[in-house]
Amino acid sequence: MRKFVDNNRRSLKGLARRNPKLRRAYHRLRGRLHQARLTTGTAHRTDGVIPENIVWIFGSGRSGSTWLKSMMAEMEHHRVWEEPMVGRLFGDFHARAQEGNLLSSDFIMGDPIRRGWIQSIRTFVLDGIRLSHPRLTPNEYLIVKEPNGSTGAPLLMEALPESRMILLVRDPRDAVASSLDGAKGESWLHEWRGGDQPNRQNLADERPDRFVRRRADSYRRHMMKAREAYEAHRGRKTLVRYEDLRADTPGTMTRIYSELGIFVQEKDLAQAVERHSWERLPESEKGAGKFYRKGTPGGWRDDLTPEQARIVEEITGPLLRKFYPEDPAPRA
Repeated sequence: MRKFVDNNRRSLKGLARRNPKLRRAYHRLRGRLHQARLTTGTAHRTDGVIPENIVWIFGSGRSGSTWLKSMMAEMEHHRVWEEPMVGRLFGDFHARAQEGNLLSSDFIMGDPIRRGWIQSIRTFVLDGIRLSHPRLTPNEYLIVKEPNGSTGAPLLMEALPESRMILLVRDPRDAVASSLDGAKGESWLHEWRGGDQPNRQNLADERPDRFVRRRADSYRRHMMKAREAYEAHRGRKTLVRYEDLRADTPGTMTRIYSELGIFVQEKDLAQAVERHSWERLPESEKGAGKFYRKGTPGGWRDDLTPEQARIVEEITGPLLRKFYPEDPAPRA
């Protein structure tokens, strides 16, 4: 069974994405197999966690992180840690703390004891990697896909300053439009979040403008923290716009690896780009309501109403003007 799951992981993940019940069964099976490996010692732990070989992908949801991660996973000596949500664990808790708590040494993440709990975050993350990837070796890179944990990006990069960082940016209007499409009834995100519950309220269908406002605010929170981490980080890092990745995938991927200081074979990179190109996706897996929807920058002009576009621009204006000066939000 273990060998079957390992050899057919990509096909099983594809099936799981389309069916909530299969997804739960798949993750339950993988979890039990992994637990068995750790319990019996068959995981062959190497304790090969090298902090400088950790590459974080921060940004926001629906920004192309799955695509980027998939191409990087094809490289030799690369492994992937798929959305551990460790950034959310620490980032959201810290962000919600009251000022009085932050000033207190009694508070578990108080400023007076910051040095200690930053070290604890470092230990927590490295121990998590050892448990999740016990066969990771010192010569391997670990790509951490963590867009939805970007609220904790500043804390994670402070705790692991040797690690490398990718700041992945997408036009917030396209990111929100993609989320809106995916969350509607019968769409992939609605199903993923429990679409098998027929009486569950669906905000994307019933109050789409409110949904857009929430998603835009979520984008702003994640991207502001990811940007903060990027600007403070003194180690290897690179900023990537989704639009540039779509326009020139080979050239952008080459630049990513150059700026991260990681050597990869040019032919391996070219093969990964081709294997994960939009054109190679089966038609049945892309389109409206699918996980792979359009892949076309600027599609928000057709997907959002003028009012919805205004809402997104109002909330994310500073980020639009920073990363998209050629098509910024109007100033208030």
